[in-house]
Amino acid sequence: MKTLNQLTDDILVKLYEEGNNAAFEVLLTRYKSKVYYYIYQIVRDKELTEDIFQDTFIKAVMTIQQGRYFESGKFLGWINRIAHNLIIDHFRKEKNENTISADGYDYDIINNANLADLSIEDILSNEQVLRDVVKMVDYLPPVQQEVVRMRFFEDLSFKEIAEKTDVSINTALGRMRYALLNMRKLATENNVYLEIR
Repeated sequence: MKTLNQLTDDILVKLYEEGNNAAFEVLLTRYKSKVYYYIYQIVRDKELTEDIFQDTFIKAVMTIQQGRYFESGKFLGWINRIAHNLIIDHFRKEKNENTISADGYDYDIINNANLADLSIEDILSNEQVLRDVVKMVDYLPPVQQEVVRMRFFEDLSFKEIAEKTDVSINTALGRMRYALLNMRKLATENNVYLEIR
């Protein structure tokens, strides 16, 4: 007789559907660190990661209990998609509250479906991109550096940036726009690859 730890994800899900709560505990133990790391890689905030992590497993439990789990052998990919959708929901809600649109940019990291199943190579590549971005910020004019650091590293809204720097929201947005244009130009001139996978 196999122990729960030796069973496949699919069998564990089936057992949990039938009322075996210990089966879900095994799944949770098996994947919690990977799911947590996946969420943290995107949101970069411990508290927010914990909230989304808990919501992810609550949603997974509800979906399984309603008999709506149809993935075969892909439990991690499935649960990461739930996490990914919750992250998108969070940023959409935040975007609506800040009334700032990202539509003008060439790519949208939040709605990039490829983030759902990242390989270790993709994660390392993304970390390299982030390191390159941090280096490039140092080459921007001081007012642009300030707005980029406040927005991306301190997670401030444009309204908060405007108040802190004593300028209008439009000026803060303008500085961000020029900062992004300058960083793209720097990337092109130095053959730096800036695409997040």
